[in-house]
Order: sequence, then structure tokens, then C-alpha cells
Amino acid sequence: MVKGLTVVVLTVLTLVFSTGAFAEQAKGKETHEVEAQKEVLLVHAEKPPVSGSVGLGVFNKYVFRGYELSADSMVIQPYASVSYKYFSASFWGNIDSVENPTQSFVPDKADEKSFNESDLTLSYTFVIDKLSMTAGYIYYGTKYALETEELFLTLSYDTLLKPTLSVYRDITEYPGTYVNLSVAHSLPLIKDITLDLGASAGYFRGVDDYWKTFESSTGDYTGDKYKALHDGMVKAGLTIPVAKNVSVQPVAQYWFPLSSKAKKTVDGSSFNFNGKLDDTLVAGVNMTLSF
Repeated sequence: MVKGLTVVVLTVLTLVFSTGAFAEQAKGKETHEVEAQKEVLLVHAEKPPVSGSVGLGVFNKYVFRGYELSADSMVIQPYASVSYKYFSASFWGNIDSVENPTQSFVPDKADEKSFNESDLTLSYTFVIDKLSMTAGYIYYGTKYALETEELFLTLSYDTLLKPTLSVYRDITEYPGTYVNLSVAHSLPLIKDITLDLGASAGYFRGVDDYWKTFESSTGDYTGDKYKALHDGMVKAGLTIPVAKNVSVQPVAQYWFPLSSKAKKTVDGSSFNFNGKLDDTLVAGVNMTLSF
């Protein structure tokens, strides 16, 4: 069985890297996506076949894979997921209280409130002992960019720091590959409250001409396609149970570019067509009801 699984994993990885494409422009919700995957990873025979959660996040900024997608406003992010055994479906949305442009974001409704993103994720998880593999599909319903679709594959090992390797490829509008390695650990405090720590690092490689970089000699995006160590993130938060199956999670995240290319500008223009990365602090709270 292990040999057969190895063949499956290699086949899926080959398919993902050879036929897909990833869109940074079609932004999505990494934090909830990871949490939805964790729900599936925890499914065991003794658990009910159907489980899920609904929740709401409120933050000072919307940052996705290092790109700052809001400024000087508040974002409200509803989400819901349901799992049946190893299958999972989830929804995630973003409401910006006042859309303002950033170095990597052009509003669809400048200076107005906008429900500017609705994402749907379908996935399946296969578990062998402590190793979990999740394969899935994401539809990005973005108003500020072309809607797109993405395939992903995630490998996670249930040990100290819970290392997780994820690969994302866009299959519609913005060809490219995003790879993310993350770790996380929770420490018990008092009365079921935990201190939650985590960190991640991402690498991006553009595939089609959309990702050509800016050149001074031409004054346009005619350079090599963008590829670089992309974004880093460290976070700390608390999980506070407030009722049966209800928790509140205050959290702070610090995002930063991992390389000079990720933060580079040329003649006042972003080296990467999708925008440069800055050091950015995100703070807010998630409220979750699990069932």
C-alpha cells in the first residue's frame, strides 16, 4: 500500500507542476484554508462522519501570501466548512469596509464598502499513520481581479511543530506555482486556553508572460518571469473556549518579504507586476463555532 501511495503522490505532484498555474492576483484566504484542512486531518473512525465549523474573522488588514490587499480599513471575513469522513467543502469571503488602493491592489469600489471575494474549496484527505495528504480545488470569486481556479496538494506530518508542505497551481488565469512550508505549535496555558505559535515561508515561480518583470531599459514589464523566495510570516495568538464548541482566537501576524526580488522596485514601479511586498502587521480575532 505504501508503494502504491508513493506512486500516487508522485503522479499528483507531476500533474500539478506540469499542467496547472497559480494566481497571486486571485487572492484567497490562507489562514482559514489551513484550518479547514486540519479539520479533515483529525477525522478518525471514532468521530461522527459529519463535522464542520462556521465563523467570522475581523482584522485590520487583508494580506494574502505577502500581498497587502487592504489599507486604512477593517475587513470582515466569514467562513464555513463541512466534512464528511475525508471529504471537505468550505466557503471563505472578504468584506472590506472601505476599499483603498495598495502597492498590489486596485479596488473594484474605491472609497466604498465591498464584498470583494468569495472562495470555494473542495478537498479530500488520505491518512497513513501520522502522514496526511490533502488534494483539492479552489475557486476564487474575486471582484478586483479575474476569477480563477487553483489546484493544491498538501503534505502534513503529525509530530512536533506539525510541518506542512503545500503546493498551489492556478489552472485558469495566472499561471505560476506557489510553495509554502509552515510549522505550528500550541502550548497549554490555563483552563483550556492555549498559546498558538506558527511560522511559514513561501516561494513563487511565475510561468506565463503575466509574470514578466519590469526593466528600466524598456520602461515596461519585459524582463524575466518573476521567481523568488517570496513571503515569510510569523504569528502568535490564543484559543479561548467561551462555550461548548465555541472559541475566540485573537491573533497577530507579521508578514515580510523573503528576498530582495520580493520587495524590489525599479524606477518607481514594482519589479513584480503583481506588486512589491512590505513588512506588514495584521491583528484581529476569529470567532468559531464547531459541530
